[in-house]
Amino acid sequence: MKEIKIIEVKSEIGAGTRGASLGVEAMKIASLDLKSDFFKQHESVEVEHVNELLFDGAKHTYAKFIDGVMIMEERVCLEVYETLWDDYFPLIMAGDHSTAYGTIAGIKKANPNARLGVVWIDAHADIHTPFTTPSGNMHGMPLAMACGIDNLECKVNDPRGETLEYWEQLKNVGMPGPKIYPEDIVYIAVRDLEKPENYLINKYNINFIEADEVKKLGPAKIAARVLEMLDHCDLIYVSFDVDSLDSRISTGTGTPVPNGLTVDEAKTLNVELAKSPKLVAWEIVEVNPTLDTENRMAENAFEILEATAKTIVDRPVFVE
Repeated sequence: MKEIKIIEVKSEIGAGTRGASLGVEAMKIASLDLKSDFFKQHESVEVEHVNELLFDGAKHTYAKFIDGVMIMEERVCLEVYETLWDDYFPLIMAGDHSTAYGTIAGIKKANPNARLGVVWIDAHADIHTPFTTPSGNMHGMPLAMACGIDNLECKVNDPRGETLEYWEQLKNVGMPGPKIYPEDIVYIAVRDLEKPENYLINKYNINFIEADEVKKLGPAKIAARVLEMLDHCDLIYVSFDVDSLDSRISTGTGTPVPNGLTVDEAKTLNVELAKSPKLVAWEIVEVNPTLDTENRMAENAFEILEATAKTIVDRPVFVE
């Protein structure tokens, strides 16, 4: 049996729409409404955020608030590292998806010689760089940071000076160099892609499972396929962005996209993945209650989180 430690990251410095920093509290309120004592069962720690920088306005056009993102990656990396070092399972509840890179860096810092597989359940590929981003929002860049990719072949922007200095620093959070290989990523339900991201998916032959395949084969079979794809990896981390869910289910996320997963599909998928003894961290991101009515997104998200956490606690301990 593995003890979970909840890491709360109430940061939205990397998002384009405001409100994701409130997602953690929204899920806690959902737990009360659903009469769950989940947050009493597990220890939790809060990573200090720098959301106050949002009031200063974005200085870096092609990597908005990259100075703040840098601070958050360092802080999340350290918290995840220490949680793993203390032999807890880090369950991360985060605001915007940019801090997922801090999670990856923390896992790698704790396991420098392990090959890490990443399951990215999301409507977006999040593998843009300051050279390719259409928006400058850094929640679209965590996987590029983790792979140490610039994607200059698809360059459309010309970031300079401090922006580039920070970008180079970001790639070395936790330890120098790339933390994962692009071929060790599995995308699930990604359906809103830009050309530069498509280019990388094809270049590196990144594993890609569409939402339609989940519906056709069923989430349990898809989870088994994913674990097979990452069989060569020593450790696995799952990052679940709630915008992987269909936009009809709830509007309570910054970038909803149609034709996504149902709550039941997402729940079964995450629960089945959580049964793997290789899973070392699980994360849920991008709940934004300011865009919602009656806290529906947070309730759906909490339901998925609670079922996944129970599976993690109940599974046999993995001994390397």
